[in-house]
Amino acid sequence: MNFDIGNPSYGLVFWTLIAFFLLLFLLKKFAWKPIMEAIGERERSIEDALASAEKAKEEMARLTNENEQLLKAARAERDIILKEAKELKDQLVADAKVQAQAEGAKLIEQARKEIDDQKKKALVEVKNQVSSLSLDIARKVLQKEFENEKQQETLVSDLLKDVKLN
Repeated sequence: MNFDIGNPSYGLVFWTLIAFFLLLFLLKKFAWKPIMEAIGERERSIEDALASAEKAKEEMARLTNENEQLLKAARAERDIILKEAKELKDQLVADAKVQAQAEGAKLIEQARKEIDDQKKKALVEVKNQVSSLSLDIARKVLQKEFENEKQQETLVSDLLKDVKLN
């Protein structure tokens, strides 16, 4: 193969190669460094963004964990409060029952005493009425036999002492 620069096709290749290497040299000298720096800067900003995202992810995980711990603590405190409230309610109900039973027993005892008092009063009243009626009957019956009223009363009192009310 004969390489002749005078040949127009080889001249075009020659000048194209010269233009290419000149362009390559100019790009390397003036554009390659800024392009590589821009690419490096972009790469660093992407790495920083990824690191920031990772930090944010870790912070989010930490905050989520803290929230879960707070929720657990709040639930435990709620359970304790509910348990204490239930115990207090049960104690109040038990105290109210005891107090109601005591008051009921007291009322029943008062009612019994009142019934006994009323019964005694009624028995005394019945006894007094019976003695009054007996005295009146005896007075009418014995009036003809006894003229002395004092003797009549003594006799009736003696008779009434022997009589027992049921």
